[in-house]
Amino acid sequence: MSIYSFSAKAMNGKEISLEDYKGKVVLVVNTASQCGFTFQYEDLQRLYDRYKSKDFVILGFPSNQFADQEPDDNDRIQTFCTLRYGVSFPMFQKMKVRDDGAHPLFDYLISKLPFEGFNHFHPVAKVLIPLINERHPEYLYGDSIKWNFTKFLIDQNGHPVKRFEATTDPLDMEQDIERLLNV
Repeated sequence: MSIYSFSAKAMNGKEISLEDYKGKVVLVVNTASQCGFTFQYEDLQRLYDRYKSKDFVILGFPSNQFADQEPDDNDRIQTFCTLRYGVSFPMFQKMKVRDDGAHPLFDYLISKLPFEGFNHFHPVAKVLIPLINERHPEYLYGDSIKWNFTKFLIDQNGHPVKRFEATTDPLDMEQDIERLLNV
């Protein structure tokens, strides 16, 4: 099994098979527009611009499951990402990424790449970790997605190879991306 077994609806409502990304290095990211990590869109776009000609793609999946930080509809999400951060990588319609009703892609990804912890030295971790402990301790159990901007790096064969939590900045993943791209 690989990510190619799944499909999702693009922002325009068209069902897209992830097989369309066969042969590419893929970064799957669950996103939100009103999160303390929303600034990561900027560096995600930088990575996409830097490596898209080398068969790298980022796939954004908005979710409103974490403190209601993605309350807008798909049109507003698309507009926000484009106008505020210049996002040009593919974005998909808002979906669940954990618990009952989670998109099967995310169930697959967490089954292959379990949660290994947050980077406690990240500046936003000082807010995020106490917030989760206080308001959403249930998020800490199991291997599910813990917060917005969890990132999964997928090789050219559609297999998940590395998971990065919200507390990993996108540019800190660059060496892992280059290794897969043989750059």
